[in-house]
Amino acid sequence: MTREIAKDHHTDVLANGRAACAATLHAAVDAMPPTIRHIAGYHFGWWDRDGRPEQHTGGKALRPAFVLAATTVTGGEIANALPAAAAVELVHNFSLLHDDVMDRDTTRRHRPTAWTVFGIGPAILAGDALAGQAFALLAGTADARAAAAAELLNHAVLELVEGQCADLSFEGRRDVTVAECLAMTDRKTGALFGCAAELGGLFGAAGPGERLRLREIGRLVGRAFQHVDDLLGIWGDAHSTGKSVYSDLRSRKKSLPVVFALAAGTAEATALATLYHRDEPLDDAELRTAAELVEAAGGRDWSRSQAAELCERARTMIAKLSSDPAAGADLDALAALAADRTW
Repeated sequence: MTREIAKDHHTDVLANGRAACAATLHAAVDAMPPTIRHIAGYHFGWWDRDGRPEQHTGGKALRPAFVLAATTVTGGEIANALPAAAAVELVHNFSLLHDDVMDRDTTRRHRPTAWTVFGIGPAILAGDALAGQAFALLAGTADARAAAAAELLNHAVLELVEGQCADLSFEGRRDVTVAECLAMTDRKTGALFGCAAELGGLFGAAGPGERLRLREIGRLVGRAFQHVDDLLGIWGDAHSTGKSVYSDLRSRKKSLPVVFALAAGTAEATALATLYHRDEPLDDAELRTAAELVEAAGGRDWSRSQAAELCERARTMIAKLSSDPAAGADLDALAALAADRTW
């Protein structure tokens, strides 16, 4: 499959994944107490702040699509994997609700973030409830693999939280290394992608070795995804990303391209450090200058090349999962998307 075919394919794969998980996700949220249900439904884009139905995008749903595609490529039935796919999406959104509070982000998916509408405490509690419902979904199925699935998801959540702790610790440091940033990314983003792919293998017919390969595929894709996410956090179009322009620079986030640029040892890196480590907020002109310095110091090109390389490694591994290229087409399309997106 060529890259162009994969790009054309990914829209259908994501749409099919969202549609397959929709009823399970809605049921999980509907089972929550009214106050928390209201906040969670707003976050997912199902209704406005007053509870009136609306149709906003609920996110890409890339991780549950990974569960379902990995299930298919290993010979499993999609219906058996739906609780696991929805559980992964619930955990992902638990992390988003908390991230928005910690990062003080005011916009997500073209709307005010939940904490700006309902308050910090209620948004945190809604995130906690989503995490709880993720494990309730797995516990509520009679499938004998549910316990193993819960163990995988629990391990991923612990890694994700550890990665987020590291990310927060970087904010007060001026000496963050590229190696530290990559290790943080592997936990914060790679762990849940790896879990999603391995869960697909668990609900497919994958043996232990194949499940480990799926986990590595997911982690590679997660790393590529974060590189692109960090690029979009600086140079992304606000209309496409749903976030403000230069959002990561405005908050002085130690993202992958920024950390690489700061460590470059060039005049541009020194100028960026002087600007980035100032106590005062950066105005619009200074934000543009910071973006230019990150690019001049090589951060933009490095993250682009890293994303492409990680994606190709994942796709090479996917091609070896099955002798039938059609069986891995969905997983291949999703891997290609991770390094080649604008939203």
